[in-house]
Amino acid sequence: MSHDELFAIFQTRIAVFVVEQACAYQEVDEVDKAPDTLHVFSMYEGALQAYARCYQPDAAYCAIGRVLVSAESRGKGVAQTLMARAIGTCRSHYGQLPIRVAAQTYLTQFYQSFGFEPCGEAYLEDGIEHIDMILP
Repeated sequence: MSHDELFAIFQTRIAVFVVEQACAYQEVDEVDKAPDTLHVFSMYEGALQAYARCYQPDAAYCAIGRVLVSAESRGKGVAQTLMARAIGTCRSHYGQLPIRVAAQTYLTQFYQSFGFEPCGEAYLEDGIEHIDMILP
């Protein structure tokens, strides 16, 4: 990943999660610099289209987080391509561990289309309703 790509990732994550969703928190965290964190993304004409990070927070599972599609790229099918790549990245790097996502509840059907199943009850995170989901 180049410096320009890294900058585009952090800039777009802040634009989506901090500004657009009005969640004031430290968006860049220790997971970003962990040696086994993998950054899955697509660029188009120098701009970030979509992003997800894959990591293993626990020996029992891996996770996909910070999933986003830039405002300019929404509605163009890039989310499906990104999620397929992120799942493939988890499987190739972390083996057959279950994959967890903390999904915004309005995206439940999107994640279910990839085989994720809700596990637990919905909860609020930074004022946005989420539900944990797992892909066995």
